[in-house]
Amino acid sequence: MGNLHNSALCSFYTNQVMQLLLLSSSKVGDSGYLETAKESLLTHFANSQDILFVPYAGVTIGWDDYTKKVQDALPELNIKGLHQFEDVHTALTRADGIMVGGGNTFNLLKTLYDNKLVAPIRELVSSGMPYAGWSAGSNLAGMSIRTTNDMPIVEPVSFNALNLVPFQINPHYTDYQPPGHNGETRDDRLAEFMQANADMSVLGIPEGTGIMRQGLKLSLTGIKPAYLFKNGEKRLVELSEDLSYLLG
Repeated sequence: MGNLHNSALCSFYTNQVMQLLLLSSSKVGDSGYLETAKESLLTHFANSQDILFVPYAGVTIGWDDYTKKVQDALPELNIKGLHQFEDVHTALTRADGIMVGGGNTFNLLKTLYDNKLVAPIRELVSSGMPYAGWSAGSNLAGMSIRTTNDMPIVEPVSFNALNLVPFQINPHYTDYQPPGHNGETRDDRLAEFMQANADMSVLGIPEGTGIMRQGLKLSLTGIKPAYLFKNGEKRLVELSEDLSYLLG
């Protein structure tokens, strides 16, 4: 390690303190909103006094209503909506936790770019601010949003995302195909991505499962195994598997 360049040393040490909880979804089956994720979220933000919620993925729900929905689901935490602050950049620097909700990933990323928030969030989380996201909020944590399931209802200036983990994420992963449906399956779409991006890994996480990053350690949490797509192949990833090698 003594031969690393100063910038590489800085990157190594900041990566050691990164704290991520990336959930596939806000609900599992008929559960209540964030009900199955509540325990994990409370543990993740146990040392956070002021948490900012980013509601920008909400399109058919108002951002005030979206924020209240999260506050009602997690009354134990002090959560405020980022959009409710006149100076969002100052609000970020004064917070000690950030949550990003689900909805439309394109709308989320576009709004973050429009407000020049992508780099500040990346820097704060890389320096140790706990980050939790679900659905679109989890997609945002990957290298780009090119493996989202959403329609591009708006066009961000770039598909590049927070890059908090050096791979792609596909939330709500399922290999189900309705009888009589002749459109492409999720596996078909991910096969296309692998064909066009042979050097990139995609972690498909089903509902009820999430990704945890604690510094240089990466693992799954939840109730279902995940799937790793790489080099044209799909591989089952058990909950007990150490995924830290994906950070290399």
